[in-house]
Amino acid sequence: MARYECVKCGNRDCGTDEITTTGSTFSKFFNVQNRKFTAVSCTRCKYTEFYKGSTSTLGNIVDFFGN
Repeated sequence: MARYECVKCGNRDCGTDEITTTGSTFSKFFNVQNRKFTAVSCTRCKYTEFYKGSTSTLGNIVDFFGN
């Protein structure tokens, strides 16, 4: 299993969170949250990377970093 290492400061601890956003045009007009991302943030410097994917893909990213 891979381990997290921050590309900015080298810290090995991270936190993860899931966010949803609206797209454009109709989804924005109707406020439909149709885009899902996992945010992986360094606990020291707060550098954050976003990973786009389906719900199952997001679960795999969280499992990959093994928070």
